[in-house]
Amino acid sequence: MQPLANQIRPQNLAEYVGQKHLVGEGKPLRLAIEQGHIFSFILWGTPGTGKTTLARIYANAINAEIFELSAVSAGKEDIRKIIAKPRETGRPKVLFLDEIHRFNKAQQDFLLPFVESGELVLIGATTENPSFEVIPALLSRLRVFVLEELTEADMSEIIDRTDFKLDKEAKDWLTRMANGDARQAITMLENTGRLYDEINIETLKETLQSKFLRYDKQGEEHYNVISAFIKSMRASQADAAIYYLARMIEAGEDPKFIARRMVIFASEDIGLAVPTALVVANAVFRAVETVGLPEAGINLAHGVAYLSNCAKDRSAYDAYKTALDDARKHGNLPVPLNLRNAPTKLMKNLGYGEGYEKYSAEDYLPKKLKGKKYLKPKK
Repeated sequence: MQPLANQIRPQNLAEYVGQKHLVGEGKPLRLAIEQGHIFSFILWGTPGTGKTTLARIYANAINAEIFELSAVSAGKEDIRKIIAKPRETGRPKVLFLDEIHRFNKAQQDFLLPFVESGELVLIGATTENPSFEVIPALLSRLRVFVLEELTEADMSEIIDRTDFKLDKEAKDWLTRMANGDARQAITMLENTGRLYDEINIETLKETLQSKFLRYDKQGEEHYNVISAFIKSMRASQADAAIYYLARMIEAGEDPKFIARRMVIFASEDIGLAVPTALVVANAVFRAVETVGLPEAGINLAHGVAYLSNCAKDRSAYDAYKTALDDARKHGNLPVPLNLRNAPTKLMKNLGYGEGYEKYSAEDYLPKKLKGKKYLKPKK
């Protein structure tokens, strides 16, 4: 039997919930669907916001033959099979590639000529910023549509469609817990309905704690474990950090997501105490990109052990946050004249750049912030 989320999946825009900025009257994706425009694009958004549903609605609208792959498990051979399949008369081939950010550079390069020639209409779905995860040559041939988290009103409408009976208090709790992820809310209701005769806050919470629900890479457990991972490194508890690393890898977490958090940690928490920690973290990220799992787990463990054992210094991070507050609070404060660029004679006559000395001890902050210290001196 199909999961409930698939059973109640919208089949057309009239049934679709949310993303009014894309599929509302006169909006770009609605116009493309209504007018049958054929082009490749990426749907970028958090889980459960309707990416797969939109892809299917679009493919149906252009009378396409749709092939669905997940970049987690698919490879070049899967693409070759789709290309080799005889095209049905007058029907374009649409490849829906979920988690396109998991395709490496070589795999994306392989896709490029088929997208460029129009042999494949590519619809990529991703939870990651495509600017960082999709190669420029491929990205330049795709439109990017950004999906927003579903609103509470959207979630309420979707929950009502499941036909499960629950009171307002339980419905509000489920909406907050799902945090804009329709699939998570539907799955929670379905599993609670299987385990208990009544659905209320108590039975929903019991289901959430139950092993009946698998680890969700984008759900609450994802955030719990990555939080424990960072806090363990911060406390210099390498054993705990490596344990949480292993849990994430075993659960299928994207290793680049973990490595990216390590790069941030190297500057945020270690900072000036060991400046080369950033070099190590970047090297780990690069290793993850080039090696891939399962061996990249060794690179990650190496980096985690190193970062955990480094001395910690958040002064640069704290200085940046304080300076950011001032930048937002005071707006565009005038830059001192002697620090301004003077490319024209008029600017020089106005005093731009006058009196500037390369190694001056003068306070270079704007007048209103003179004497302000962001980076605290070491004790």
